Amino acid sequence: MFPAAIWIGVALLLNGCWDRTEINDMAIITAASIDKIDDRGIELSLQVFIPRALGGGGGMGGGPSSGGQKLTLVRSGKGHNIADAMSKLQSKLPRKVFWGHCKVFVLGEQFARNGVKEEMDFLARHPQPRERAYMYVSKGKASETLSVLPPLERYSAEVMRGFSDMQIGMKVTMKDFLVSLNTDGGAAALPMLGISHPQKGEKKTEKIPFVIGTGVFKGDKLVGSISMRLTRGVLWMRKELEKATITVKPRSANEGYITMNPSHQSIKLTPHIRNGNWLMTLKIKTEGDLVQNGTNLDPMNPDLLRVMEQAVQESIANRIEDALEKVQKEMKADIMGFAEEFHRIYPKQWEEVQKNWDEVFPTVQVNMNIQVNIRRPGLGTVPAAVPEDEVKKQ
Repeated sequence: MFPAAIWIGVALLLNGCWDRTEINDMAIITAASIDKIDDRGIELSLQVFIPRALGGGGGMGGGPSSGGQKLTLVRSGKGHNIADAMSKLQSKLPRKVFWGHCKVFVLGEQFARNGVKEEMDFLARHPQPRERAYMYVSKGKASETLSVLPPLERYSAEVMRGFSDMQIGMKVTMKDFLVSLNTDGGAAALPMLGISHPQKGEKKTEKIPFVIGTGVFKGDKLVGSISMRLTRGVLWMRKELEKATITVKPRSANEGYITMNPSHQSIKLTPHIRNGNWLMTLKIKTEGDLVQNGTNLDPMNPDLLRVMEQAVQESIANRIEDALEKVQKEMKADIMGFAEEFHRIYPKQWEEVQKNWDEVFPTVQVNMNIQVNIRRPGLGTVPAAVPEDEVKKQ
């Protein structure tokens, strides 16, 4: 016979999930934003899913609502930090906040310029926020990206998640951002959001957030932004460019443009230190398809095909050079990862300049070796709709 105390202990262990929370008691968060309100605090805004909206008539049918009902609502709370704002925000919701389904975090521009490390600590320390959630920085107030009503998707969090999945601009998760803040270069980048104006014939409320470029962080503070064109140049150097459309006008063409879609690329960064000079060699090999030819050049001629390839090559080089001028020379923020490359190959020399990398990084000379091959020029041997006597075949 077991003593009574042992039987009681066993009974307690078999008591089931004593700390569980029923789904009907949860406020499911789909997106969150953080804005700076004054010198004393922040504003935390949450996009909360409305489960009863799914039960309405009319089916899903796309759009911002189901059966005429919105699928999300936005609630905000102010505080000294996220934890403080969270406690005040919870008093406005009859259900317990659940972060496990939060797809997107948006940092407001003013908040990001003042430093994000304190609030990122909450997101990294709390057990519920997902490390795979996507992160953005907004042009202006971040909470506006949560309250817009997109005409195509059910709510704005799905729009932003779709941008990241399709790799429109940079694709950065919360884990990626946290790692970048602690890299040797001490710099990070997030895709930057703007809000579109309704098109003609659309309702005034039908707005969507869209990617307008990249926010550049030095340390944990936003120091500036770059356009989508320069973002492509940075993505080449970060070895993260998977999908692209390159449209250029070859010099030998009388008019019109060609468009190439790279389908495969090999990108290699090789650091060198010679006579005290820090150098980086960027080698790019890319090949792809000619998807449109609006010129009078015949791509079946190897010489003219090479003219097209040269034009694409120059376009890639120009984007990279312009990105380096803005990010390396002006912002002095190593979002390309040069520091890690030098640290890996030259650990002793890196230790000597580690504390002064902000001074060394802008002086790093970048040498480019770019090779472009158009493997598939398409089914047509000559440009469509161009008279035969105007086609340049030599």
